[in-house]
Amino acid sequence: MDIVKEVLEKQQQTLQKYKPITVEKTLEPTIDVGHMMVSDPNYFDDEQMKADREKYVLDLTRDNVQLLINSIWQLPTERVEESIVAKLPEAKAPLPRARKLPVPKPLTKWEEFAKKKGIKKRTREKKVFDPVLDKWVPTYGYQRYKAEKEKDWVLDVPQNDPYRDMFKEKRDLRIERVAKNEVARMKNIARAKKIATPRTGFVGPESASAKQLITASNIAKASTASVGVFQESLPNDKQARGIGVKELMPGEKRKKKASSIAGEKRRNMEIVTKVLNKKPKIDIDRAISLQKAEARAEREEEDAVNEGTTRKKSGKGGKKAKAFSRKKPKGGQGKRNHSKRAVGRKRR
Repeated sequence: MDIVKEVLEKQQQTLQKYKPITVEKTLEPTIDVGHMMVSDPNYFDDEQMKADREKYVLDLTRDNVQLLINSIWQLPTERVEESIVAKLPEAKAPLPRARKLPVPKPLTKWEEFAKKKGIKKRTREKKVFDPVLDKWVPTYGYQRYKAEKEKDWVLDVPQNDPYRDMFKEKRDLRIERVAKNEVARMKNIARAKKIATPRTGFVGPESASAKQLITASNIAKASTASVGVFQESLPNDKQARGIGVKELMPGEKRKKKASSIAGEKRRNMEIVTKVLNKKPKIDIDRAISLQKAEARAEREEEDAVNEGTTRKKSGKGGKKAKAFSRKKPKGGQGKRNHSKRAVGRKRR
């Protein structure tokens, strides 16, 4: 009996570790199974929070997760590869996105043409057999360039011209082809981002239309100090026409952009802010000099008035005293009294 009792006690202790799947709350939480999200509107228990904060938060989280799992098990299920999978319904709560939805990458001109004509992209083989070299060579990359250099170790010179470098011409063609592909790539990027590309600056005459060449010729003709007034006209010279041509011509009045109320208000506010925040420039040294000059002038004026009043009172024969008379001290005038001890001479 003691053994049975001991086993039952151990079983009871083991069951106490696991909590029941039923959870009771004062207010029912909002469960969004589509997002697998639970929103608990109940208040926190301040006493339990102060007693043991970590244990209280852990128990609260466990109860809410248990409610979510109970809701998931109520959904229809199916077996997929020896696993039971529940079908989640549509989400109820709309969640905001940190960024906008991704847009599909815009197609290039060739991709649009291929889609229109039904051309499918072929996968290129990494290596092809070259019968001249009698070996497999890569179809692209620096190894391909090495193979071509090895195969074309000698080139025919047309008309036996000794001053013609065929290797240099071949290298120039390859560089021009790479530059042309780069220009096409940049144009595709500008077209995808809706950036207006200039009408001048083409790779060569074969890549520009007649209209574009006429526009470039007119712009070059008008790009002088006289705006093309004294430039001689070429035979069969044509004037460029079309939308946006006038804006490219130097000296022509450009079309004014339509200003909006918001833009005008912003510009006016910038001007007002700039005027109000503008601080006057103060020259401290000059201000001190002016202050000293004014103080010196006031002292001299007071001394002149006082000296004039004194001379008027002590004047003889009714002579009018001078308004301002300050004489330089004469000192001893070269006469010294050797019996008296010289204390010192006052310097000014």
